[in-house]
Amino acid sequence: MSISITSNVNLRSAPPGLVALCAGAGAYLFFLSAGEILLRDSDSLWQIKIGQSILDHGAMPYTDVYSFTRFGEPWISSSWLSQVLLATVHGAFDWAGPVILTSLAIGVTVAIFIYLLDPYLDPARSILLVTLALLMSGTHFLARPHMLALPVMLAFVGGLMVAADHRSHPSWLLLPLMVLWANLHGGFVLGLALIGPVGLEAVWSSDPKHRFALAARWALFALAALAASCCTPYGWNTLLGATKILSLGKLLSLIWEWMPADFSSISFFEAALLGLIGLAFYRRLVLSAPRIILLLGLIWMALTHSRNIEVFAFLAPLVLAKPIAEQWRTAEAGVRPFGEIQPPYHITIIAALAIAAAGWASTKTFVAHHPFSFVTAQTPVAAVDVLEQRRAQRIFSTAPIGGYLISRDIKAFIDGRAELYGEKFVMDYFDAVEGKNVETLLRLLETYRIDATLLNPTVPAAKMLDHVAGWKRLYADKLAVIHVREDRANAEMLAR
Repeated sequence: MSISITSNVNLRSAPPGLVALCAGAGAYLFFLSAGEILLRDSDSLWQIKIGQSILDHGAMPYTDVYSFTRFGEPWISSSWLSQVLLATVHGAFDWAGPVILTSLAIGVTVAIFIYLLDPYLDPARSILLVTLALLMSGTHFLARPHMLALPVMLAFVGGLMVAADHRSHPSWLLLPLMVLWANLHGGFVLGLALIGPVGLEAVWSSDPKHRFALAARWALFALAALAASCCTPYGWNTLLGATKILSLGKLLSLIWEWMPADFSSISFFEAALLGLIGLAFYRRLVLSAPRIILLLGLIWMALTHSRNIEVFAFLAPLVLAKPIAEQWRTAEAGVRPFGEIQPPYHITIIAALAIAAAGWASTKTFVAHHPFSFVTAQTPVAAVDVLEQRRAQRIFSTAPIGGYLISRDIKAFIDGRAELYGEKFVMDYFDAVEGKNVETLLRLLETYRIDATLLNPTVPAAKMLDHVAGWKRLYADKLAVIHVREDRANAEMLAR
């Protein structure tokens, strides 16, 4: 017991923010060293391609030019800034660039998380919570725009919670964060949605005679944040485009990151949620009505869509931090006696510079001896080479392979932009690829005048085409199988 208390006091007496900086640097180096786990989603390929196109042409996309099934239809990129950043670092450092950028975003997120919890929890508990948050969110840590927006989300919502905890109004300095968030990723709508319930907590806990004035300030901030979210190249269309994904209906249950949480097997999220419920009952944690609404909302989001587990993991502790500190006295070890001199901030600045220098030196050394490569399962290089030799123009492929086709300047049948293709089209695609409806598969092949198919060997459609009249297997390896129309294959054979 005495060792634990001494440790907490020593950590608490450290310069402000030093523990957060060290934890963030540690998280950055860990994910940098395991960088391949960030390069396993083909969406990264078309995200970088779009970012490079923006850089090359100096213009934003307003219509689709990457598919032949939706070519020319209206489409905007709600993550344009992230795409540009990913394309820039990819062009400069190859795949090491997106790994470094994404790992840096994770490190900054960890640092912000611990810094926000510092007034309420001792560093040991904060580090335990951030470790749990990383474990819960790890499956969605990918070199994609949502990761670059993660530290901005945490800083913005954390700023709202700081205002609520102090029964005050939000700082106007949060508005630039909203502008940045809106340009990085469409998830900024979550920040707008949380202003209301967090503001309700601030008004609920304030002095009754100040509630009206405080509510008016929160309402004014909400309007200002809404206006800030439209400070993008697309203006108001950014807000409309970001909410379009929510109109995909039952399709969301088929896309892995939008699927509901699966409790059929134990997971870190399930263990954390059950542990939180059990601990709250055991320690008799009491929350205000607005905080209960906030917590239930975060739990509902995580249960409804797996991609929201990271939102729950990083935001739920901010909602619970103050009540836990007040009722469980978790911050007692860190309370300094009255009159004690605060550690100087210049030590933190010097430490930050030293950490940055050491981190960059470590990064250069590691990257120089460790070339990163994208996962091969979604990059069928040899198969696409065969299709290019045949000059195939209209290729029916799975959505992950579609991302790779776009990176090769080949227009895709479908890719990860589900909001572009719409619910009916993607549902038909799933029915066709999964072999649920042979007629749907044949209809899509004829409707879109498909020259060749490029499918994973394990999907039912690839095996079905072996038995469909008019189609012939041309090529197969462990990553992909190609089928072409038999009449064209025969014509080429006769020509040879």
